[in-house]
Amino acid sequence: MSDRHAGLVEAARKPFQGVAWQRCPVHLMRNLLSHTPSRHRAEVAALAKRIFQAHDSAEARTHRAAFVTRLAKSAPQTVAGLEAGFEDAWSVIVRPEKYRKRLRTTHRQERLNEEIRRRERVIRIFPNPESALRLVGSLLAEQNEAWAGRHDLDRDEFH
Repeated sequence: MSDRHAGLVEAARKPFQGVAWQRCPVHLMRNLLSHTPSRHRAEVAALAKRIFQAHDSAEARTHRAAFVTRLAKSAPQTVAGLEAGFEDAWSVIVRPEKYRKRLRTTHRQERLNEEIRRRERVIRIFPNPESALRLVGSLLAEQNEAWAGRHDLDRDEFH
């Protein structure tokens, strides 16, 4: 899962062949709002939120149709953005509903990135590239241990 950064999406396709890529709905929402006239932003946010909180694919598509119908004339760029990003942001709909909140955002990854940046700022200047790699590697190993101990996803439910 990521935003729609073309280089990142392409880079992930090679090592993770056959794995579904999902666009982060939060990033899609931000992109939609950035192309929305200010007088329609509250309405766009409310309608888009209904789409992303749908319980199943049929409900999401119904809310999507309402979004398109309601905003086609007043916010055509926003509608085009939703149409272009809807399928990418909704690959999580086929997963069990109790896991969707965790799976549909990049919060965990972004928090890890913030922690790496925070620790890097303390050091400021690394004597060589290997020392930076050691710091990041140790943080990632520590986080891996924390995540490996958690069993918040039952993998059997995904198949």
